[in-house]
This record gives sequence, structure tokens and C-alpha cells, in this order.
Amino acid sequence: MIVQNQIVEAGGLDKGLKLLYGDDPVELKKQKGRYAALIRIFNQEFPGERAIEIFSTPGRTEVGGNHTDHNAGRVLAAAVDLDIVAVVSPNQDGVIRIRSGKFPAVTVNTDELDVVESEKFSPTALVRGICARLGQLGYQIGGFDAFTTSNVPNGAGLSSSAAFEVLVVTILNHLFNDGSMDDVLSAQIAQYAENVYFGKPCGLMDQTTCAVGGLVTIDFKDFKNPIFHKVDFDFAAQDFSVVIVAVGGDHADLNDDYIALENEMKSTARALGGQVLREFSKEILFQNLAAVRTQVSDRGILRAIHFFNDDQRVVDQVESLERGDFQAFLDLVVESGYSSWTLCQNVFSCTNVHDQGLAIALAISEDILKSKGAWRVHGGGFAGTIQAFVPNAMVADYMRELEAVFGSGSCYKLMIRPLGSVCLNKIAA
Repeated sequence: MIVQNQIVEAGGLDKGLKLLYGDDPVELKKQKGRYAALIRIFNQEFPGERAIEIFSTPGRTEVGGNHTDHNAGRVLAAAVDLDIVAVVSPNQDGVIRIRSGKFPAVTVNTDELDVVESEKFSPTALVRGICARLGQLGYQIGGFDAFTTSNVPNGAGLSSSAAFEVLVVTILNHLFNDGSMDDVLSAQIAQYAENVYFGKPCGLMDQTTCAVGGLVTIDFKDFKNPIFHKVDFDFAAQDFSVVIVAVGGDHADLNDDYIALENEMKSTARALGGQVLREFSKEILFQNLAAVRTQVSDRGILRAIHFFNDDQRVVDQVESLERGDFQAFLDLVVESGYSSWTLCQNVFSCTNVHDQGLAIALAISEDILKSKGAWRVHGGGFAGTIQAFVPNAMVADYMRELEAVFGSGSCYKLMIRPLGSVCLNKIAA
């Protein structure tokens, strides 16, 4: 299907754009301009008469289950309307070329798919790893030219890297495999590339959510075969927005904090005779608490209690949403936030008690929203972002007050997007 600028501007993609970004005329006009501009840039970068396809992959936000996944727990996550978009055309030379206005160019020969040590921690490594894994699994690969643009901010806990990985898998799936791969397999291929070629151990939550879309709960009891369930809930009908607040702070010095958090939970599990906390219950921990305290720090025990509570809270959140009780869901979000603050203790680093931006943002959010919304630490914690569920009538005031403290542009208003990674040509037809 050939999509030219005039078709975009005349409304040829409106059906798909509404599914991705909602019905707001102002937002649709902005997105149409964004897509038309991207097509023009693609034609400049890769001139010639070519059929093109357009792809979009969302970022994601964690909604429930803070630091539960690494102990085989459950999580609740959601795709958002910030995304990475690509205009793509297959080529005949077997080379993948991906250009972007923000990032270094990526060039991968699909005949050369061994791990390249010097490429680690680069987008090129991710693309090479995806192609390698597709080949190992018996899928077709080939060359294509692409120009991408992204409004998924780095460092805001919205998984810009996972979105890129899943985008590349989606492109190869549609161009060369007739869209035959399901969403979970696409996520697993992306995870493989990040683990083996990029050089970063990661779970499967981010990639799965980007691939599936909507609200997704994932059970990691079996790490190799996680179970996911798309939650049947119309968030757009609630007249609420998700707001992510970036408070600043440097993640570079927080590796020890993240490692300690996971290790302390697993140390508690080992003291109980297992490997991960999912093997046990809070009741078993309490029955053996005196003995466990002789082997594990008190902080490790508190973090284990957080795990048990937040793991169950995910189940309760999903049940609340699927029975249409949004207020109960919001109450559980607030509970999770307090548990992260007091038990998981990942709102600030104990090595830098003077930097407590997340705590300040949470305190302001509680003062503004009270019983009308919800607020919690977002993602890994210690620095970075918080998440708030804000009534639409309060969003402007909420963002103004938070940005007065943390700076202009520190707040991101998000819509939960019902679709995951897609070829827009297919859903716009």
C-alpha cells in the first residue's frame, strides 16, 4: 500500500490514528502533521518510487506490582499513547537501514548476525540480535529502509528501548512473515536481543506490554513461560488521565540500590528454603520470622512483605477493573504507593538522603488529589518518576503545580492506548 502525504492529510489514516491517539481533534491534527512530516523526510532520505508501510509501537507504564517481577510475581502494566513511529520500505540488498532525527543511524547486514562485542549497548546490537533470533526460530528476515521518530522520553520509565525493539520485530514480522508471530513471541524475541546482543539482563514486562497494548497483567511464576492477560477495561471512559512526573535525579549512581533490592528479597526467600518469594506466602514468612531475622536484614524482610502485599494487589486491581469498580482500583494504587515508600523503601536512596525528589512529588500529589485520584512511585524508584491518576478536570492545575517545582516539561499527560505494536496500514484499511 502506497501512502503519500496527501492521503494522510486528507484523512486516509484517520481510522487508525483515532484508535492510537483518541478522538480529540487537536491531537489528531498534530498526529497527522507528524506522520506527513515523517513521510516527507523518508522520501528525502530514501528517494525513489517505493511502496511504504507505517508502524507504531507504544511506550508503557507500570501500573501495579512494584518490584514484583524479579521474584516471579505478578505485574499490571499499560501501553500509552507516546510512541515510536516508523515509515518503512523493503529493499532488495538484505541490509537494514534505520535513520532517525534523534539517534545514530543503524545499519545491519542480515547476512552478518554474530554477536559484535563492540556494538553492545547500542541500537545496532538490538537489530542484529532480533534478526539472529528470528533466523534461529525459522522465520524470514530481509532488508528494509526506515525513518523513525519518537516522543517516548528517555529516562521517564516509559520503556523507550523496549518500544524500539518491539517496533523492529513488528516490521520484520509484517514485511517478511505475513504477521504470523503472536505478541508474546514478538516480546520474547525483543527480550533475547536485549539480553544476548545488547548485554542487559531484563525481564519481559516492558516488551510484552509494548507488543500487546491496553492494560496487561503478566504472571512470572514460570519465568520461561509468563502468562499474560489483557484486562477488559475502558480507561478512556473514566474521564481520567495518567500523568508521569519526572523529578530529576541521576540513575547512574543507583545500581547498588537496585541490586540490593532484588538481592534482599531473594535472600529472604533463601532463608525460607527457596529461591524466589513467589514460592512462599506472607503467612509462612511471619511464622518463621524470628529465624529469618537471624539470616536476613530487617530491610530485606520489609521488602519481602511489600512483595507479598503488592503481588496480591495486582490480582485485586485486575478484579476491580474487570468488575468496573474504578474507585477500588485507585485505592489500591495508593496502597501500593505507600507500600513502596514504607516497606520496599525505593522512594529515595539511603546513601543520599538529601535528594528526595520523589517523596516531594508524592507529598504534593497527595495534597492536591486526596481522595479524588491516586499517586505512586513509578518503576524502579530512588530517582526518576512518579505516576498519578488525575481527573481530567484537575489535570491542568495538577501539572501546573508539579511543574512549578520540577520544571517546565516535567509532566507527561498520557492516555492508555488500547493497541500495542501495529502496522498502521492494516488497521487503517
